[in-house]
Amino acid sequence: MKRAYLGLGSNLGPRQHYLAQAIARLGGPSLAVTAQSSIYETAPVGYTDQGWFLNMAVEIETTLLPLQLLRLVARIERTLGRQRTFPNGPRTLDIDILLYDRHSVRTRHLVIPHPRMTERRFVLESLAEIAPNLVHPAAGKSIQTLLTAVSSQAIRRWTPPETHWAPVPLSTPESVLI
Repeated sequence: MKRAYLGLGSNLGPRQHYLAQAIARLGGPSLAVTAQSSIYETAPVGYTDQGWFLNMAVEIETTLLPLQLLRLVARIERTLGRQRTFPNGPRTLDIDILLYDRHSVRTRHLVIPHPRMTERRFVLESLAEIAPNLVHPAAGKSIQTLLTAVSSQAIRRWTPPETHWAPVPLSTPESVLI
C-alpha cells in the first residue's frame, strides 16, 4: 500500500454534499481514506469572479499507481457533475493528487507533488491538520514549515449553517410521542 494525499474542493451547488460524496466514492478494495481534515472556506485563486470554495485534504492508502489514481479521481469528478469550462473556473468538485508517498511524477497529465500546493494556504492548512510533519519531497520541508512561510490568503474553518427547526405541535391531546 502507498500513502497519498488528496486535496478536495467545491464551489458550486451543495458544496459540502459534493465533498462528502467524493470521500464516500474513494473507498474500495484498492483505496481507503485513513484521515481527513476539517473543511475550510476559501476565496478563489486565479479566476476570482466566482463563489468561495469549500476545501479539505484527505490521506489515503492505495494500491493504485499514480496514473490509475488520477483516472479514478477524474471519474469521481465527472460522476459528481464536474465540467471543465476554463482553467480555475467554478466546479462542483475538484480532486487534486497532492503527494504520492515520496515519489515525484511528471507526465503530460500529472505532476506530483502538486506544482502549486506550496503557494496555496488552503492546501497547506488542511494538509497540516492531518500530517504536519510530512516532508514535501521536492521542498525538503515539513508541511507545517511550508504553512508558516506561505502568504496570507482568505481562509476560515467552515462550520455548516445551523439547521433551524421548531417542534411540531401535537394535533390532539391523545397524540403520543414514541
